[in-house]
Amino acid sequence: MENKAEKIKPYDRDADKKGQIEKMFDNIAGKYDFLNHVLTLGIDKGWRKNLIKMMASQKPNLVLDVATGTGDLAILAAKTVPGLHVKGLDLSQGMLEVGRDKILKNNLQDRVTMIHGDSENLPFDDNAFDAITVAFGVRNFENLGKGLKEMNRVLKPNGNLYILEFSRPKNFLFRKGFNLYFKYILPFIGKVTSKDPKAYKYLFESVQAFPAYEDFLNILENAGFKSNNYKIQSLGICSIYSGKK
Repeated sequence: MENKAEKIKPYDRDADKKGQIEKMFDNIAGKYDFLNHVLTLGIDKGWRKNLIKMMASQKPNLVLDVATGTGDLAILAAKTVPGLHVKGLDLSQGMLEVGRDKILKNNLQDRVTMIHGDSENLPFDDNAFDAITVAFGVRNFENLGKGLKEMNRVLKPNGNLYILEFSRPKNFLFRKGFNLYFKYILPFIGKVTSKDPKAYKYLFESVQAFPAYEDFLNILENAGFKSNNYKIQSLGICSIYSGKK
């Protein structure tokens, strides 16, 4: 199925998406964590905890966190699961630098590693990881199918994939309120705080275009994953998708 989100870009409709995503996250890196928690009223922390609980039940030892950003999910996973090692990969050096500072503050430098790289061309061997996580990252891929197939490649046989991503609430009234907040209030706060209003306009547009629920399960299946499922979070503001190699 066509993924319309691949055509949504932060700045220039005619330029490549990957370079624009890197620039956008470099621009907002310093304010990213603050805005993430403020704009979601802090409930994003609960979503990450739910994903980690699902992942921990499979007892992984080595996890890849794709599009790790400032490492929120990678750090929380390492703090939650004893002995877990996490490699976090991201396209934005600005986000990674913030993440490395957080790793040092949490004394996790022996268990969490930050790597600069492309999610659609993963610099790892086949069958390398017990599990892969992604939080709010796949929506930004230039080629979603390619990125998912790369994750499948580096997962061990029977390894698990967990993806946290914004979806669209199914309840009509709640969806209307959600859209008003994402379309008008969130970009205004982002403009005042981060000085890059286009980043938060892009957020709304990309969420609207992203294939959610059963549509995304079909994309996972086409990328080679099986036993695919999703769990709705907070009335459909976001969902946790899971699949197995």
